Amino acid sequence: MHLSETVQTGFYFLAPWLVFFPVIGLLINTIFGKRMSENQVGAVASIAAGATFIVSVLLAYSVSINHGEVMRWQLAQWIHIGNLELDWTFRIDSLSATMMLVVSGVGTLIHIYAIGYMHEDVRYKHEEGRFTRFFIYLNLFLASMMVLVSGDSYLMLFVGWEGVGLCSFLLIGFWFEMDTLARPSWANSDAAKKAFIVNRIGDFGFLIAGFLMFWHLGNSFQFDNVFEAAKSAPPEIIIAITLFMLVGVAGKSAQIPLYVWLPDAMAGPTPVSALIHAATMVTAGVYLITRSFPLYDLVHEAQNIVAIVGAVTALFAATIAVGQYDIKKVLAYSTISQLGFMVAAVGMGAYVAGMFHLITHAFFKALLFLSAGSVILGVERGHHAHAHHEHHDEKPKKKLKGKKKEEHHDAHGHGHDDHAEVFDPGDMRNMGGMRKTMPVTFWLYLIGTIALAGLPPFAGFWSKDEILLDARLHNQTVYWLLTVAAFFTAFYMGRQIWMVFFGEARTDASKHAEESPKVMTLPLVVLAILSVAGGALNLPFKGFHQLGHWLEYTLGEVEYLSFESSIAISATALALVAILVSWLIYGRNPLKKANQLDPMKKPLGFIFTGMENKWYVDEIYNAVIRQPFKRLGAFLADVIDWRFWHDFMHDTVIVGSYNWIGQIALNKYADQKGIDRFFNSWADVSNWISANVRKIQNGFVRSYALSVLLGVVLILGYLIFK
Repeated sequence: MHLSETVQTGFYFLAPWLVFFPVIGLLINTIFGKRMSENQVGAVASIAAGATFIVSVLLAYSVSINHGEVMRWQLAQWIHIGNLELDWTFRIDSLSATMMLVVSGVGTLIHIYAIGYMHEDVRYKHEEGRFTRFFIYLNLFLASMMVLVSGDSYLMLFVGWEGVGLCSFLLIGFWFEMDTLARPSWANSDAAKKAFIVNRIGDFGFLIAGFLMFWHLGNSFQFDNVFEAAKSAPPEIIIAITLFMLVGVAGKSAQIPLYVWLPDAMAGPTPVSALIHAATMVTAGVYLITRSFPLYDLVHEAQNIVAIVGAVTALFAATIAVGQYDIKKVLAYSTISQLGFMVAAVGMGAYVAGMFHLITHAFFKALLFLSAGSVILGVERGHHAHAHHEHHDEKPKKKLKGKKKEEHHDAHGHGHDDHAEVFDPGDMRNMGGMRKTMPVTFWLYLIGTIALAGLPPFAGFWSKDEILLDARLHNQTVYWLLTVAAFFTAFYMGRQIWMVFFGEARTDASKHAEESPKVMTLPLVVLAILSVAGGALNLPFKGFHQLGHWLEYTLGEVEYLSFESSIAISATALALVAILVSWLIYGRNPLKKANQLDPMKKPLGFIFTGMENKWYVDEIYNAVIRQPFKRLGAFLADVIDWRFWHDFMHDTVIVGSYNWIGQIALNKYADQKGIDRFFNSWADVSNWISANVRKIQNGFVRSYALSVLLGVVLILGYLIFK
């Protein structure tokens, strides 16, 4: 096929390279990484991600020139058992192409940012292979995510679903053995395990949905076959499938009650936070519901439940974000809240609005996460620079030797220093005035904040207002829950800006903070541009609605909502009021000291204490689930396993029985009184016979003559009397 023909018909043959490119990248780094520099390792991983993005662009172009026609590209046969014939087939349509573009595009920028971040990260203790391993994990994550969004069946989607779950475990717990400035190593491993376990709970729900789907919808997992069979299936079966699917969504997209893993997952390196928690893995649940729209459209009861779960999650998480001090945990709860907006939207059937917010949120939330990472690294560098300065200003009283010299060395920033035990570079109370020391990061962070707060004309304004408009038209309860959540969103982001960047530096670390290198800043600039202009994807004006027209190829008929000035004005006014209130509390009179009491602590009392402590969900989880589980585990280990099984069943019943059988039954009775006595008796008989035979066979002739005579007599007697 010539290039001109390919351009006209499409580049569908490139579909497998969505996965091949990141796999090739990780293989190169796995095999040759030890002989490559950091920049080379990062370049290989980033080029692999960039190549995936280029393939995504070409596939999206192919869908466009073919007017949205669904195309499939079979790579290989997979499962052929009985009536089940399932191949490894890539599905290219407008919905999958959208996810490919978002995941690979934002993912590429995060890969580039990670080159500088992982080098600058002060926790990188020159451990050989750590840098390379991180980028191997990133490429593996991208490959898994591509499988998830490009699969033509629920089973292939589930393979990618589990793949990103594995990668999240590896990346969240990346620093599992190393203490950081404010976080012990065990906290990182605990966060990884928590994410893994909670997601497995959600995945179990997804699996049940898959089993029901296979049994009742034509013994198939292929999307089109399932959707066709669902039209004639009993409604209760569809309700069961969609609600169990919601359990999987709640796990992956961090919705009530399975959201608890995501805030702790912020422990991982910042690029992980952006890649997993902004643009990719956590949006998989939103994609799953949108992909399954033919099922959800059949059962409005399930749609209502999905919408309510999303709206409640949005508000609940937003209130918690208000009381957090860790800069990334604020963004974590913000992510949970914004995911609630998306889930509520797709639950109401507003799939375009949900996908629109998914895209814009990927832009500005990745910007915020990465900018927060730059802030943390800047504070860390400032902290260590100050510690180093103090070290050189000291006048030692006497020369130190041996162990004391090492202790002195470690105490001044060259090991696990004293500062490392008490200083948290991610705590906003340790910041302040950072617009002066990190002006570029400040403006980038401000752009992300405005976009998230939903102020015009930034991207978040258009996508969030479209969801609010849909909610006002279709579900008043959802509308009011999301409206209050939007107010809190603007408030906690304003609070973050005032605490981090305004006022005076509250610590020497923030006073000496340093700007990030260009390799980290340039991806942020691109994300900032997208955060400003991203709303153009689906402007609510006649002749626009580009994203709606694009997704209509897959979703069918789409409801196009016109610009509603009342929603826009009220939402903007509400956001401005929230920001004004945050300024009155935190901006007008900034915190002076790191340990100063939060201004909202006294007026709000126990309400703010509840926000600070995440409404004690972790404590409730610990009391209701973790501790009973530990007690159950201890009971099973001590009583059931050790006392019952080991002491009673093993030692008493099994070992005792074997001893009795061996010593009493077999040895005493069977062996001694049975076998031994039997053979001893035969020995006695043999001895008696041999003794009597010896008497006859004594060597005398008369004895042999007598024997012959007796023999003759016996023969004659036999013949006579016969």
